[in-house]
Amino acid sequence: MLYFYYNSYMKIFGLEKVSLVDFDGHICATIFTGGCNFRCPFCHNSDLVNIKHVEEYSEKEIFEYLDKRKNMLDSVCVSGGEPTLQPDLPEFIAELKARGFLVKLDSNGTNFKMLKKLIDEKLIDYVAMDIKNSLEGYPAIVGTQNVNYENIKKSVALLKENKVPYEFRTTLVKGFHNEKNMEEIASYLAGSEKLYLQKFVDSGNCIEGNLAEIDILTAQKFQKILQKKIKHVSLRGY
Repeated sequence: MLYFYYNSYMKIFGLEKVSLVDFDGHICATIFTGGCNFRCPFCHNSDLVNIKHVEEYSEKEIFEYLDKRKNMLDSVCVSGGEPTLQPDLPEFIAELKARGFLVKLDSNGTNFKMLKKLIDEKLIDYVAMDIKNSLEGYPAIVGTQNVNYENIKKSVALLKENKVPYEFRTTLVKGFHNEKNMEEIASYLAGSEKLYLQKFVDSGNCIEGNLAEIDILTAQKFQKILQKKIKHVSLRGY
């Protein structure tokens, strides 16, 4: 077995040792990388985004833990922050794969080059890509006017090629999402396999406070709009 972690450096600031919900149908460990190019107000990992009050894990610690839990875990979810900002992500995932783990990637889709590399080299087994809003609604949500729309659109198109199982997911937050947004999301995700509309839950550690969930009746209206052009649209957390 090869060990890559001595020659690479991943900024890892969180580890959920066992998760039954981060990779559907699998028992996984979830690794959280630090840093993100977005500042979504409803993000519940604000410490990871801002890299404050967090304990850093070495890659050696991560792999030693995974080696001890091989009989219980079958997969690893790499989340964040935004994992694709880590330049050594391919080497890190290659080591996970060498150990026999399935790998799920959570991403906002802004680093198309990295996403394509991971898919082309068959390093990831599942992708969950966040769709923050309609494209014109992104700046209000992600905290910056500097949004690489082309990369987001290319990442969407790449996943729709079905080279790897995937899902799109949108966290619904009152004041940020409306029926017009949903019509526009339906158009640029048209023909895609799967979209989850996720209920916002205030963890107490969001980037901004005083945010509210969208009620289930409104979420169901959004679901019907999206189902016109997307194959499977489901509510998550409702």
